Amino acid sequence: MAPWLELDQSLVLQLVRYGLISTVLHIYTIRKIGPLHAGSAIFISLTTLTILARQWLSLVTKYTPEPYLDEVFHIPQAQVYCDGRYSEWDDKITTPPGLYALTILANKLAGFPCSVYYLRLFNVEVASYLAIAAVISRARLEQLRSKEDSRTQLQYSAYAAWTGINIALFPVLFFFSGLYYTDVISTFIVLLSYTNHLNRVSQDRTSFMNDVYTLFLGLLALCMRQTNIFWVVVYIGGLEVVHSIKELRPKRIETPDFTTLSQQISFYAWRYSLGDIHDPHVYAASPVDLLLCLVSIGIATVCNLPKIAFQRLWPQLVVLGSFVGFVAWNGGVVLGDKSNHIATLHLAQMLYIWPLFAFFSAPLFIPQLLNYVLHTLIPPKPQERIGVRPKTSSSQEETKKTKQSAELKLFNQVGSSYTIQIVLVFAGALVVAALIVKFNTIIHPFTLADNRHYMFYIFRYTILKAWWVRYAIVPVYITCGFLCWGALQGEPFSRYHRPPEWTQTPFSGPAPVTVMRPRPSQPPKSSDILASLPSPTSSALILLLASSLSLVTAPLVEPRYFIIPWVFWRLLIPAHLTIPFVPGSIEWQLMPALETLWFLLINAATMFIFITRPFYWRTPDGELLDGGRVQRFMW
Repeated sequence: MAPWLELDQSLVLQLVRYGLISTVLHIYTIRKIGPLHAGSAIFISLTTLTILARQWLSLVTKYTPEPYLDEVFHIPQAQVYCDGRYSEWDDKITTPPGLYALTILANKLAGFPCSVYYLRLFNVEVASYLAIAAVISRARLEQLRSKEDSRTQLQYSAYAAWTGINIALFPVLFFFSGLYYTDVISTFIVLLSYTNHLNRVSQDRTSFMNDVYTLFLGLLALCMRQTNIFWVVVYIGGLEVVHSIKELRPKRIETPDFTTLSQQISFYAWRYSLGDIHDPHVYAASPVDLLLCLVSIGIATVCNLPKIAFQRLWPQLVVLGSFVGFVAWNGGVVLGDKSNHIATLHLAQMLYIWPLFAFFSAPLFIPQLLNYVLHTLIPPKPQERIGVRPKTSSSQEETKKTKQSAELKLFNQVGSSYTIQIVLVFAGALVVAALIVKFNTIIHPFTLADNRHYMFYIFRYTILKAWWVRYAIVPVYITCGFLCWGALQGEPFSRYHRPPEWTQTPFSGPAPVTVMRPRPSQPPKSSDILASLPSPTSSALILLLASSLSLVTAPLVEPRYFIIPWVFWRLLIPAHLTIPFVPGSIEWQLMPALETLWFLLINAATMFIFITRPFYWRTPDGELLDGGRVQRFMW
């Protein structure tokens, strides 16, 4: 049978599967909340994504028919397993064989051979299922953030569907969908674990079978990449801990008046130990709120650890125990070539992550930049003042202050001053970043030796250009970090956001914000309101912790390592219902639409360079190196 006919048959089978999935989603949404045409929209989007991914695969196969770069390890190993020789292993491979096992299983079921093309085709199909998992994850996040109307709890918003498709188009992820690498399947399995977590926290009690399924997904994620331990245990496990704490729901009491600092600290420590934690929405969180959120969760976890571990956390603990056992048996985290992949404290990774996010997600920063321009240069009309946190009357505040000790007044004044906190955080971030640049800038030998990767040129023309350049871009790191945090905040419309439920702090929140009054002629839909709700502060902080642990242990800087941190960060970004200078009929669609166009442009550019700009490695005398193989540029 001709190869193109076989290709068409595989495409037809894939589209039939999409049709079945989309039909189920369509019937499910109609039954629960009325006709939203979610199934048809997802089917069209997945079909378009599949056509793009297959076209990319066809180009890769045409111009690079033989295994390229890391594929020279992965593809032969998969073919060895395909022949049934499971005892053979290439010692240069550093990741577990999960990718090979799932590929062989899928190809055997579909009747495909283990050729280079069909091994790569596995990632193309997984990329589409990854989009479905991202859509469901974003939709369930929106469901969890609103319980005001039960009819909207199962709604799949258009923003959720668009977010999922854009995640699958993320340039680094999409690029490697045409090659036989572990990144696509690894991200997909982690997303499945996250989707399962969102389903667990939406229920009052989890079943034993779901606990077993959680354990299975955790172990399966580790079979893809060892670093997934930080996502299935630290990130998802941390979210499970926060949910378990909130389920304690201690009885509310009136906050007493304090005269000394020790009284105030003792009271809030006691409330935190009962589970009455401080976890406001991201848009209502000042820098001190981040600290209080961490402290309150830490106290509540320590005081309720047995109950939390027994009820919800035991699957993650088993996964963690399995990982520790593997490390002890293997003599380290990395399989095979351990000499070039030694775990190292590389704090500079947490500086590089923000410019990378800012570059790929530039369209997502448009609303906050326009709002800054509008509020700084042109006062919005019509406008209104929005308070992000309920406040007591000024007379009550003055009465309390007269009874307080001097140290308590100073403590509360500093803790309530948003301006002081921002100045301290920004100055501290600059100092810490400069110290990291000076003492912890690590240049891996692979970064300097391999000019096929874009990172080689980024380092060459920035950090390695001159000694002062690495310090000159420190403000760029900090600015990009603030932009990424601002994207998580969304917009502070109190009429759409419920008052923060988990607010247990002695400090007042950020000052009221001047915002544009929404257009009364175009009230937002309920699905759009759900999409605009921001995440709790704890989710952002746990994401930052998991990202830090997964990155700072890696001495090599590769864009692939930032895929999962970016995916989870992108899932937490809410929609914007009002954007200055933008017509009301297209406001919320602007960000995802520009993001789609931006991703398509980057993908087209990187694919064009990969295909049309081949080169050869040569010695100074002109002799070909690497066996005369063609080299190509890639992430």
